[in-house]
Amino acid sequence: MDADTLGQGRFAPRSWTEITELIVRSPLAWIVSCAGAQMAATPLPLRARVDSEGKLIRLDGHFARSNPQVNAIRENPQVLILFMGVGGYISPSWMEDRTQAPTWTYESLQIHAQLELFNDPARLRASIENLVEGHEAGRPNRWSVDEMGGRYNRLSQAIVGFEARVLDINAKFKLGQDERDDVLQDILAGLTATGRHDLAEAIGGANKNRCE
Repeated sequence: MDADTLGQGRFAPRSWTEITELIVRSPLAWIVSCAGAQMAATPLPLRARVDSEGKLIRLDGHFARSNPQVNAIRENPQVLILFMGVGGYISPSWMEDRTQAPTWTYESLQIHAQLELFNDPARLRASIENLVEGHEAGRPNRWSVDEMGGRYNRLSQAIVGFEARVLDINAKFKLGQDERDDVLQDILAGLTATGRHDLAEAIGGANKNRCE
């Protein structure tokens, strides 16, 4: 799907909120780039930025200045950003119908983006503070960048900030929407019994009208 639509089909996200919440829950993404025949990938935590309608428009983060991928991105700034949300193996051992096959449920985002690198100190500080605030929110005794004091200036010289403008999104939330009602209930019971409450909750949410 393009950056303005949510796509179609049974595994399409139900809302833009579902996409941004995945990024909040699982912010570590692979940044994949290609310069000539050379491909490179780096896992980095990212911060989602949305417009007034809640649509994902960009992702913010930073590279280590010493990362050779930085020069590759200067050569070709188009990147693929890969997120994986909650997911897990679904065992037929949970099911009354033993003819069912094993499967895997998952949430995934593939984002094609145009990446802009920057070094401006004020812009970099704002980006880092926003990323930190997103992870520190709600913590007791929460930490802030200001507490680094002079150490911040030394460490910030070793990184390069970036904004990744979203061009296209391929989102897939494969969470049991294609299963029969009885099989879905067996899956939810099996996940709950094995302690996978996070995945059971995601599957229940994706099939809310069938699980009430």
